[in-house]
Amino acid sequence: MADSPVLSPAETLTRVDAVSEALARHRYIGSSRIATVVYLAVHLQKPVLVEGPPGVGKTELAKTVAAMLELPLIRLQCYEGLDEAKALYEWKYGKQLLYIQVLKDKIDDALGGARGLRESVERLHGYDDIFFSEDFLEARPLLKALREPQGSVLLLDEIDKSDEEFEALLLEMLSDYQVTVPEIGTIRAAGTPPIVFLTSNNTRDVSDALKRRCLHLYIPFPEPALEQQIIETRVPEITAALRRQLVAFVQGLREMDLRKPPAISETIDWARTLLLLNVDTLDEAWVRDTLNVLLKFEDDVEAVSSQLPTLLRRVNG
Repeated sequence: MADSPVLSPAETLTRVDAVSEALARHRYIGSSRIATVVYLAVHLQKPVLVEGPPGVGKTELAKTVAAMLELPLIRLQCYEGLDEAKALYEWKYGKQLLYIQVLKDKIDDALGGARGLRESVERLHGYDDIFFSEDFLEARPLLKALREPQGSVLLLDEIDKSDEEFEALLLEMLSDYQVTVPEIGTIRAAGTPPIVFLTSNNTRDVSDALKRRCLHLYIPFPEPALEQQIIETRVPEITAALRRQLVAFVQGLREMDLRKPPAISETIDWARTLLLLNVDTLDEAWVRDTLNVLLKFEDDVEAVSSQLPTLLRRVNG
């Protein structure tokens, strides 16, 4: 059967199945629900709140959509204390001071004929707008995303690590794709509004006001068949037998009471590790020596090590 024709970015967005195929061509293997939400986000011009455990492909989804649609990716890593100076805009104070020094000699001309301090101050107020204009505005990620005339993908990564004050700052942008700079006024999207993805690892609940403005997508750990498909896409050199074994082993780990169960990203790293070590079948020695690739806490490594014979019997059964 002939391969499906490669669609342009615009054609990609005409159908949900076309979105799914385009994501797969860019090596992002996901459920039909993911493709549906991407399709709706573009056509409804709604941001997407993507929740789920760490490492299941939330950030990768935004990066893949940007590549798929050939749009710039603008990323903001969220953290506690994030404010508008880092997220939205700030003034180029150095440039303002430089211009003040250059224009210092012109102050006498500007104040010529002024009667008293009050009139001098009033005249100087007339120059305020010069130094608080677009020429002195430093755009940060939110404002940069609005200024892309052909659109962009804006990734607000790990929104749950930010403060509620920052969430409040986002509400205007996520509702109307505009921001307000008090000294200048309202700045709206230059052309096509950005496609916005907010990711959350559920370390805290985001506000209801933020959730109301977003489409919601939860990405869980994948089912075995889907995870095998992901490994086949990302590590195609690995054999089908070993791929089945390692996915079954990882799925077994996720059933255990671990501090951090291995995510898709760890499964991919483990597959690459086994390939690099020329492993063609799982055995206890190789698994024990490479558990640190899958597990990030020593408590988890020790718990799994004691259960290795049982886990491997299930994998090979």
